[in-house]
Amino acid sequence: MDTPYGSAPLPVWERPEPAPRAAPVPLSRAKIAASAIRIADADGLDGLSVRKIAKELGVGPMRLYDYVTNRSELLDLMVDAVYARIAEGGEHAEWRATVLAVMHRTRAAALDHEWFADLLGARPHLGPHALAVGESTAAALAQAPGVHGIDDLQRALGALNAFLVGALRREITERRTARSTGTDVPAWQATLGPYLTRMLETGRYPTIARLVIDGAHLDAAETFHHNLTTMLDGITGNRPA
Repeated sequence: MDTPYGSAPLPVWERPEPAPRAAPVPLSRAKIAASAIRIADADGLDGLSVRKIAKELGVGPMRLYDYVTNRSELLDLMVDAVYARIAEGGEHAEWRATVLAVMHRTRAAALDHEWFADLLGARPHLGPHALAVGESTAAALAQAPGVHGIDDLQRALGALNAFLVGALRREITERRTARSTGTDVPAWQATLGPYLTRMLETGRYPTIARLVIDGAHLDAAETFHHNLTTMLDGITGNRPA
């Protein structure tokens, strides 16, 4: 296919939908993505397959390849559908409020679609809704005190994205572990508490002892917000009054 990129195929975002067919079940990329998201929500990315999607939609598997040529394109459509939800909140008048809103909506979307966190940072997200979220975030950070020029903006975005990916993957990993093992915090403490107590009583780990004995079990949402605001304070050089 001759394209503006030479002989390379057009990205899925720029290819027109296949012409409607006289078939019992109408299809679209949005419909395929929605079905794929439901399956991934239930079974994870490892449980996602073209055959499962086709079965849920009531069509033959080969028909889906009229709309997506491979698994990577399918994942791109799924990811951008999640970004569409993140983009729904719009922007705020103040830069910091915009960044906080985008980050919190991203966390909420990842908790609803845990597979989304697996793909954060793993590949470029270049769909129209992902680009809209990226533009909103970058434009807001560009207005922040302490961000002077493109180099500062690149560093700020890099630090913010690194925090987001790490925080969400850790939170979701803990949720998955609790589900798969049936071990919550009290159960873990009951199992390993005696060993940990013996180790801390040696006196070799005084700071860890303070964290274990005096530290509270922090709320995940509150911790995310606190660490996010601390990150914004640091990368922008802005300390709120």
